[in-house]
Amino acid sequence: MPWIDALFQRMVQTGASDLHMTSTLVPMFRLHGDIVPVEGCPEITPEQMEQILLEFTPEHNKAEFEKTHDTDFAYELEGFGRFRSNLFRDHRGPGGVFRLIPSEVLTAQQLNLPKAVTDLCYLSKGLVLVTGPTGSGKSTTLAAMIDHINSTRSDHIITIEDPIEFVHPTKKCLVNQREVKRHTDSFKRALRAALREDPDIVLVGEMRDLETIEIAIETAETGHLVFGTLHTTTAASTVDRIIDQFPTERQEQIRTMLASSLKGVVAQTLCKKIPSGRIAALEILVCNPAVAANIREGKTHQIPSAMQMGGKLGMRLLNDALMDHVRSGLVDPAEAYLKCIAKDDFLRKCQSEGFKVNVPTADAEDSSHAHAPAAQAQQRPQPHAAPGRPHAGADAGPRAPLPQRGSPSPAPQPQRSAPAPTSGAPGGSSFFDKFKKP
Repeated sequence: MPWIDALFQRMVQTGASDLHMTSTLVPMFRLHGDIVPVEGCPEITPEQMEQILLEFTPEHNKAEFEKTHDTDFAYELEGFGRFRSNLFRDHRGPGGVFRLIPSEVLTAQQLNLPKAVTDLCYLSKGLVLVTGPTGSGKSTTLAAMIDHINSTRSDHIITIEDPIEFVHPTKKCLVNQREVKRHTDSFKRALRAALREDPDIVLVGEMRDLETIEIAIETAETGHLVFGTLHTTTAASTVDRIIDQFPTERQEQIRTMLASSLKGVVAQTLCKKIPSGRIAALEILVCNPAVAANIREGKTHQIPSAMQMGGKLGMRLLNDALMDHVRSGLVDPAEAYLKCIAKDDFLRKCQSEGFKVNVPTADAEDSSHAHAPAAQAQQRPQPHAAPGRPHAGADAGPRAPLPQRGSPSPAPQPQRSAPAPTSGAPGGSSFFDKFKKP
């Protein structure tokens, strides 16, 4: 069993979303949106980090990592889930970031997705986009929508991902999942091939380049339902991002194609929830004739107004979704303010309803900067600190066994000329003997 599995088990049990591994530092969790050190785990030298990471990395990803110094893959730990993995090198040495993908797909009901979103799952053709910043829960929302289709329709679903995240079992639909670099060379190649594989629904994990976007729009126009993702923050900016990908002489044609093929956009962001956890705020665009006309005529700045008038169709702006969470007591007004895009409009809404927003000021920032060094010194993990950091989630229930520091002498400091370990598990060195799992 790889050494890192103990950290993955702890990650699941504490409810963390990500594990950050950086050479010379203590491993860190992202817990409820905050980065916190892992209790009881030592700093890891670059040589040890490389051995830990390569112990469970697939062979073709090892070769890619050696060549390009970064690679992506998915790792499954039975009984705990899958982990979307990214390995990289930086000024400290090798490192990795691992995102937890639960073994079970959360349903649309569990995520409390609005009816306007689930209605998009019943379309027979068109383009549906789920957008938002990195880490905003796009994959979770898309997986719930695909699961809803899988449970209610009898169709053929093809997913193209890098890497495969949620694994969908065959329910009522036939589901084929392809991974870029393992099952196909690229998104655009797999998307072209999908047209010859009799699909009803196609999921494109990332619409990265002009050609992939163009093929996705063409696929939607030829009678298929296409789901995709972009890293945009609002529905209107999503339309602009797609159109701006194309040369000026082609933008008129793309506007016409997009006006007829785009059926909906779900733009989401994650907010810290009261008292703990995180909750998504969704901006929802449903393409009606007014929105289609704005896209076709290049008047994307008028899309927010059309969305305000389309409330009966389930359309809503991000600020309205954030205000709903504030009214419900689920999100602090200051947190919602940080996440909103139209900040002046959000402040007016809060003031009109009597909510006080503690907006950060320059004086507050200067004060926080003045105290930052002392705070950092207090939070910096010490080499021989006893377990029990306040952020470690002491009430999270039983924990998987983790490496313990012990009393023997510390690991030798990394030397530039010292060769990294080339074989064997990390337990083979005296350093890791102290941290072996039972």
